[in-house]
Amino acid sequence: MSTDVTTPPQEPAPQHQREDPPPDAKVIAVGVVAVLAVVAWAAIGTDHFSSVSTTALDWVLENFGWLFSLAANLFLVLCAVLAVSRFGRIRLGRDTDEPEFGNLAWIAMMFSAGMGIGLMFYGVGEPLTYYTDPPPFGNIESGSGAAERTALEYSFFHWTLHPWAIYGVAGLALAYATFRKGRGNRISSVFVPLLGERGASGWPGRAIDLLAVFATVFGTATSLGLGALQVAKGLNLTAGWEDTRELELTVIVVLSAAFVASAFTGLHRGIKWLSNLNVVLAALLMLFVFLLGPTVFILDAIPAGLGAYLQDLVTLSSRTGAFGNKEWLGAWTIFYWAWWLSWAPFVGTFIARISRGRTIREFLAGVLLVPSGATIVWFCVMGGSAMRLDATGEADMAGKLEGGVEASLFGLLDALPLGTVTSVIAMILVMTYFITSADSASLVMGSLTSGGALHPRNWLVVTWGVLMAAVAAVLLLAGGLDGLKTGTILVALPFTLVMIALCWALLKELRADPGAGPPRHHPLHGMRDAVRAMVGEAIGEQTTRHPRLRRAAESATRDKGGEGGSDTR
Repeated sequence: MSTDVTTPPQEPAPQHQREDPPPDAKVIAVGVVAVLAVVAWAAIGTDHFSSVSTTALDWVLENFGWLFSLAANLFLVLCAVLAVSRFGRIRLGRDTDEPEFGNLAWIAMMFSAGMGIGLMFYGVGEPLTYYTDPPPFGNIESGSGAAERTALEYSFFHWTLHPWAIYGVAGLALAYATFRKGRGNRISSVFVPLLGERGASGWPGRAIDLLAVFATVFGTATSLGLGALQVAKGLNLTAGWEDTRELELTVIVVLSAAFVASAFTGLHRGIKWLSNLNVVLAALLMLFVFLLGPTVFILDAIPAGLGAYLQDLVTLSSRTGAFGNKEWLGAWTIFYWAWWLSWAPFVGTFIARISRGRTIREFLAGVLLVPSGATIVWFCVMGGSAMRLDATGEADMAGKLEGGVEASLFGLLDALPLGTVTSVIAMILVMTYFITSADSASLVMGSLTSGGALHPRNWLVVTWGVLMAAVAAVLLLAGGLDGLKTGTILVALPFTLVMIALCWALLKELRADPGAGPPRHHPLHGMRDAVRAMVGEAIGEQTTRHPRLRRAAESATRDKGGEGGSDTR
């Protein structure tokens, strides 16, 4: 699978020729102080923090909702174009490099880091919410077959191609800069074509890395908060423990301690093992629901839901709040785009870290299609089963939403045999996703604050993990689920501009990479050559008719021949 044109020898993969740089004390100091300031503000002045963040959120949704939608569409189109273009041949590393991880381990780690907790939290709750309260676009009756179709369609829209395209762009740019160009594994290294080496390694680059750190802290804190909400709800339903904020905070503390233990085992042990465990447990849980749930309906729902999603993809992608419904879009679509964008530096950096040796085409195909396909099956099995059980009257799934979105998964499992056992397995799965998400995100933040080190110091990784858990705790205290969503959208706004500039920098470097091969012959080139030939023939006819022009042409020909002779000599 080597490319047609080899990479110049002066650009070897960095891991073969340099050691990891030390932690950047200035970046760490600024980042830690800023995060601690937010934690202190939210903990001490909870009401004031909640009021300010709500006002800021309303302003962002009113003025910049269009930007989130435009950016998400841009990233999806860019991924598709790069995958099928000549740039797809470029290898993320030297042309002799082979993938560091096998396909199964690569996909497992990518999926666990990308959206594991989110799928557990929303896999049943989101389709069920749309089923009972359809999106305000069209006259769709609650609980109808059209509502089931729309529920799956919007779930696919929010969780498949668009989010993984956002991750794919960030991961591709970082993997290319790290393994192809020999720079550090940090966001700022991608901006060398725009800022130069001095700018990317100076304060402009540090500012970009700090924005990436803040986005990662708040985006991942949202996921950890969702995981804590769901584990606490599971303990309430299965063990009878009272679901309180104290229980949710206790869950965060206990799982953060488990993450610290995992962080010391490294990428090839703790994260890899837990990621594989996550995939196995999730697959077994989904298989159980598939076999004991409405199997035929699920088999029907997969192609029907996928077809509806692909058919309406352009309409869904171009919908903004210009004609109303800004509140619904802000609560769902814009929140999701902001969540994925806030996760982009974390997931992108992590995917880049595990993708050395793959071609751009292989990378984008794996990142876009494999997780999207698995997500479609997950929503059809979990969410589709819940909707069908409610529609047939076998279980009051709509009533389960009264306990919150986090209660819907346990409501579905309770409606099937061995409900207590499967609920415990689901809680274990959420816990392991919590640990791998915190572990992966902390590893990334350690890398971003260590000049792109592939193996940042353990103490630094643990420090960022603890701060991230603290942010999740204070956001829960300040506003629960709404507080988590608000923090995510606000911090994602400036990073959206960074991501758009990142695309520009990536394209600028890819166009100069010899590994892509020569540009394909474009029809316009042929038209241009034809016009030149016609003009040349016309000039030739004129020179034969006019002696002065003929003598000038002969003189030019002799001069050109003399120059060519001197070059030859």
